[in-house]
Amino acid sequence: MRLPMIQAQQQCGAQAPLGLASALASLADTCLSMRGLMQIHARALRSRLHDHPLVLAKIFRFAAVSPSGDLRYAHRLLDQIPRPNAFFHNLLIRGYSSSSRPCVSVDLFNQMRRNGVDPDGHSFTFLLKARSRMKGRSDDVHGLVVRLGFSGYLFVKNALIHMYAMRGMPAGARRVFDETRVADVVTWSGLVVAHVRAGELELAREVFDMMPERDVVSWTALISGYSQASRPREALELFFDMRETGVWPDEVTMVSVISACSNLKDGETGLEIHRYIEENGFGWMVSLSNALIHMYAQCGCMEQAWQVFNGMRRRSLITWNCMILACANHGDAEDALDLFQRICQSNVQPDKATFLALFVAYVHKGLVDEGYRLFGRMQREYGIEAGIEHYGCMVDMLGRAGRLEEAYNLIMSMPMPSNDVVWGSLLAACRIYHDVEMGERVVRKLLELNPQKGGYYVLLRDIYIAAGRMDEANEMEQTMAADGALKTPGYSWLGG
Repeated sequence: MRLPMIQAQQQCGAQAPLGLASALASLADTCLSMRGLMQIHARALRSRLHDHPLVLAKIFRFAAVSPSGDLRYAHRLLDQIPRPNAFFHNLLIRGYSSSSRPCVSVDLFNQMRRNGVDPDGHSFTFLLKARSRMKGRSDDVHGLVVRLGFSGYLFVKNALIHMYAMRGMPAGARRVFDETRVADVVTWSGLVVAHVRAGELELAREVFDMMPERDVVSWTALISGYSQASRPREALELFFDMRETGVWPDEVTMVSVISACSNLKDGETGLEIHRYIEENGFGWMVSLSNALIHMYAQCGCMEQAWQVFNGMRRRSLITWNCMILACANHGDAEDALDLFQRICQSNVQPDKATFLALFVAYVHKGLVDEGYRLFGRMQREYGIEAGIEHYGCMVDMLGRAGRLEEAYNLIMSMPMPSNDVVWGSLLAACRIYHDVEMGERVVRKLLELNPQKGGYYVLLRDIYIAAGRMDEANEMEQTMAADGALKTPGYSWLGG
């Protein structure tokens, strides 16, 4: 799409009616698409209202920060404004701070200062948001906040705490918090988030318990922290406490609560949470429905998982993948493959996770040849490069079927470096089929990758015992005792 050029207009003739400027500004304010905005922009150019402050501001705001906007369009528009002030720079910095290219916000901030435009407090809040999503140092921007005299603004302090929190730097967040004379709920919540993201749940709980007032951010941060740290009971207890206080949960809260039910495999509580979601108007959210499908599958409630899936008006690729994996894990390979066909018929492009779920279905049905053919089709027909997790699944699949030599050759042909999980999967298969020779070859490979991990000898010893080769098993016992070898857990990509 071609951006209409501001400089390409004719000299202004008669003064355009003020009513038209208000009408164009109102249209831009309620616009729903870039196509509509470009028509409004073109009309403003024809009417010589392209540089009217209100019209220009509304057009620029939509392009820069609306979910339906276009940052490139806004950026080109900024370059055509003769002397853009802090308002226009801030909008574009804000837009890029939430985009996939937050570094552009930093470039714009520096350009703004080079052009002699003084930043304000809002400039720093958007800059700090961008820096929270970037790697590298953070003390430089903190120092600039102090030098330019914005460290006394509470909303800037809160943005600093947020930056340190997102970067997992609770010491920095605590330092800003301690320097804040009058903290509000956002300040406190930011400190809770900082400790949660650093894995310091006990400290996060201490801050949470001291809060004079709690908002959805603080509640959700701690609930999510407990859920992700495999402390689901505490997550659920906290959620029920939250309900008693009357604080309204959001989508992130509910996903964390459903995840806690999944970890506990507590279908009864999951059903209660599901009713709460429906009764309180969350049922339309795709992310929550996806989480419910996973939760019901984890609890063994496939009928309820299908009910959620079939009742969804909108489905994302994650929805399809969740349902395929649910079917696969419960041995319903036919249903998993049928869902895959429905994906293809609905013009939804499958991804790596789709095929990973399908491989699980093939394994549980013992359809090794079919799985191997799908592995080939994945790249040939769908253009998806196999990752190490896909190779790991194929090794697991071949190993479970006793096709150990094929599995070994597949690992050796991988286009990326192998890892101990792939080789460990094959070693577990050697144990099942008592293949001593292959087991020895695999252990040599594992020790090349991790010379310090003597635990691989445990499975090799078991292979010797199963094959009736007790002399080798006894020698392995002595080696393990000398090295203090421990059992190395987890060898399957697919579980079970």
